[in-house]
Amino acid sequence: MDRNPEQLYDLDSGVFVPEEAVLLYHFDGFVDAGSAGRTLVDHLRSEFDGPVVARFDVDRLLDYRSRRPMMTFSADHWADYDEPELAVRLLHDADGTPFLLFTGPEPDTGWETFIAAVRGLVQQWRVRLSVTGHGIPMGVPHTRPLGITPHATRPELVRGERATFNHMQVPGSAAALLQYRLGQAGHDVVGFAAHVPHYLGQSRYPAAALRLADAVIETTGLSVPLADLREAAHAANQEIDRQVRESSEVADVVAALERQYDAFTAAGPENNLLADTGEMPSGDELAEYFERFLAEQQQGPSEQGEG
Repeated sequence: MDRNPEQLYDLDSGVFVPEEAVLLYHFDGFVDAGSAGRTLVDHLRSEFDGPVVARFDVDRLLDYRSRRPMMTFSADHWADYDEPELAVRLLHDADGTPFLLFTGPEPDTGWETFIAAVRGLVQQWRVRLSVTGHGIPMGVPHTRPLGITPHATRPELVRGERATFNHMQVPGSAAALLQYRLGQAGHDVVGFAAHVPHYLGQSRYPAAALRLADAVIETTGLSVPLADLREAAHAANQEIDRQVRESSEVADVVAALERQYDAFTAAGPENNLLADTGEMPSGDELAEYFERFLAEQQQGPSEQGEG
């Protein structure tokens, strides 16, 4: 079957895309505990601005009835429409180095056609490295260093991080399939999954975005100011610590997670810290407590609706 992937997007022929640039990508809609990937994207967009170089046809890729875009009604008329956008932007880091940022909703349909189109752009622009990141819920406490699971199309691209998982099957995503297909085509791709405390998974947890940012910077060499992100992470962790001190029940659950984390660290990589493991203490009440707090403190009304 012949595909015409180039029909999935429009290119801005007036913008020159330098060769050998890094492509950072993140698609909303799959697992992103703590909004780690989304928060990092928002930080990059706030620090750097640049033109759209490729815009995908979301009408061919999205199921609007499963993810209805928000519309604003004012008095007697429709005043605004939050139009979905799946686009690649050309940005420049703090040192002026160009890089590409590909963001938007995860396609609901046509994954293989979509990925073929993206692969064509990667080849056309001679992208030297593609990088993606998101958060996953883990049975870990916020009082310990955040771990990260790296994965790549070549072992040489992953350095210095201890393996958390041996072998497992999980639901697929467009981001994961893109990494897999690009690897099959001989392109270098690196992914990072930040380990987010399961009880903070449904709210923005800036420490997880900061962990992703550090990994991306180390891997790509991009220069990204992180002062605002560090300040947000510090403020959130301080408030979480205060909430823990004020509740003996919450403190007990965190202490149990600390003991489990320390045992895992000492035992070896055969253990698993995924949030759905049966040995992990239940954190449902703690999750509701923290998620409500973080949602109110760090998100505006529109972001809470998205969550």
